[in-house]
Amino acid sequence: MLLEVEDLHVSYGKVAALRGISLEVDDGEVVALVGANGAGKTTTLKTLSGLRAVSSGRIVFDGEDITAMPGHRRVKAGLCQAPEGRGVFPGMDVAENLAMGSYSTGKPDPDTSARVLDLFPRLKERYHQQAGTLSGGEQQMLAIGRALMARPRLLLLDEPSMGLAPQLITLIFSIIREINEQGTTVLLVEQNAAQALALADRAYVLATGEVVRSGTGASLLEDESIVSAYLGTSVEETDGQT
Repeated sequence: MLLEVEDLHVSYGKVAALRGISLEVDDGEVVALVGANGAGKTTTLKTLSGLRAVSSGRIVFDGEDITAMPGHRRVKAGLCQAPEGRGVFPGMDVAENLAMGSYSTGKPDPDTSARVLDLFPRLKERYHQQAGTLSGGEQQMLAIGRALMARPRLLLLDEPSMGLAPQLITLIFSIIREINEQGTTVLLVEQNAAQALALADRAYVLATGEVVRSGTGASLLEDESIVSAYLGTSVEETDGQT
């Protein structure tokens, strides 16, 4: 098992954000976390990345307990995140943004750089263009590409379809599938339930900081009661939304 999360509790002051979450991600999988706004999805990824402190519980990555490990060491261990909102450096060009993703390895690896540019031809076309002038979809590609520059074992993706037009959402999800097929395990947080569940090998449904259901992506996609109760919309309505 690549990632094991056991009874994870996280609080913001006196407010409990995560209430005993347990989940697993096996090597080579795409696993999705789905749920309505405020369910705890982003908090889960931030905690896995070391950006939020754990109140109690345990995080084990590749057999090592990383619960108290600083975030920069988690990146070196192979756990990298493309954050919600993209977080590109607007005053730097595409090349410089990608190079920032290699800080944990010392310098950009030419083979990794070539792989990223093959995955994202638009970034190759705009290699010396400032990130702040890119479209939203291009910035999302850059955020994912920057995370890939660290050569992660596990790639954490937080809302990669947010704010994108349907055509770009389809493109981003096809690239995520390709990244996984090339050998990178993916843990995906996504409000676009239909797209996420169609892509995922397995998924967890979160509500108010708890896992309320888990199963294969296909089985949850077919369960209209789960989608309606915990995602706030039907599968048909979710499909293709931005």
